[in-house]
Amino acid sequence: MKQNKLGASDLFVSEIGLGCMSIEPGNETEGREMIRRAYDEGVTFFDTADLYHFGWNEEFVGKSVKPFRDKVVLSTKVGNRWTADKEGWDWDPSKAYIKTAVKDSLHRLQTDYIDLYQLHGGTIEDNMDETIAAFDELKKEGLIREYGISSIRPNVISYYAEHSDIVSVMMQYSILDRRPEEEMLDFLHDKNISVIARGPVAKGWLSKRALQRNESDQYLDYEGKEIQELVKHLYSEFGSEIRLSQTAIRYALHHPAVATAIPGASSVEQLLSNIGASTMHELASDEVSAIRSLSKKNVYEQHRR
Repeated sequence: MKQNKLGASDLFVSEIGLGCMSIEPGNETEGREMIRRAYDEGVTFFDTADLYHFGWNEEFVGKSVKPFRDKVVLSTKVGNRWTADKEGWDWDPSKAYIKTAVKDSLHRLQTDYIDLYQLHGGTIEDNMDETIAAFDELKKEGLIREYGISSIRPNVISYYAEHSDIVSVMMQYSILDRRPEEEMLDFLHDKNISVIARGPVAKGWLSKRALQRNESDQYLDYEGKEIQELVKHLYSEFGSEIRLSQTAIRYALHHPAVATAIPGASSVEQLLSNIGASTMHELASDEVSAIRSLSKKNVYEQHRR
């Protein structure tokens, strides 16, 4: 598995990681096997968040990666605050909360440090300088190695890119969501900040299952029927033997800003199919152009710089 440097840091991540959000309570046996198989196949980047099942996912991932903890890059997120006696959660990017929440995450993950700690969202109204100060202090204290932000908002991303030491930005990016291409990918590449591409298979729409789904469903500004037509054209362009999900993952990786793509998986079979993209050839410029000619050039309508 190819390993890529994460921004200006000393961290190296597998070009295909594992987004662990889809591992849920009640599926522990399959989840443990998925994490173990992922590691055996060369995956070194595992991403979770304190919000996923209100801490359960962190606990599960921490326990599952413990046998090879020092061989992987473990990532989690912070900013969504909840309490046991209240439904839902509140947004809280304050220094006080972040410095308390990191200790809870460390405990759940059963580790002394977090390789990559990410702000799980963010708005332009936040006191971003206070948030940045919290991450900088955690780094100096040795509780985290590096930090980043998970966001799709160009105005928020730009502020952190200009005023902090973030090494990565996690953003949704796929053939069906090409918004990062508008300006963010080139901007971040110029800043030596890596992109972590989530949702490269677009909730399964960019897989063989697309043609069996309800054509009245929607994904962003696509109708299900539009996606099914797009999928048919992709098969026509690249050949009926292609593994569509693997091609989709390779598309998310084609830009040099992208260090890793993190498709989720709900089974070992799905996991291995995703990892198979690592053995597929990198898309040539004409192949990228062909895909772009078939899909929409989405743009950010809100939260612009």
